[in-house]
Amino acid sequence: MIKVRILRKQDGSIHGFEVKGHANYAKHGEDIVCAGVSTVTVGTVNSLETLTGTIMDSRMNDGFLSAYLPGDGMEAGGRQEQLLLESMVVMLNSIAESYGKYIQIQEVII
Repeated sequence: MIKVRILRKQDGSIHGFEVKGHANYAKHGEDIVCAGVSTVTVGTVNSLETLTGTIMDSRMNDGFLSAYLPGDGMEAGGRQEQLLLESMVVMLNSIAESYGKYIQIQEVII
């Protein structure tokens, strides 16, 4: 199962996220759940960098991705960053609606 943690600050803004595990929906290379989650999360990190110039503090290994906004995440461009991160949450929840047995999403206040 893929476990996603969305890390929110007290004001509800997203500071970062962590993804770990494998969906095991299908064999390696054919797992559409894993591919979807990877596309959404890595794509969000890449979009933030390309569209806002924000470089997230990110780490990636097999079956693991963590990404955090620098500072408090609400400097200049913070609205754009939050919109992209909230969009990621919507997309992940859409995947979970269809494949909930293979992905768990948890939102935590940090």
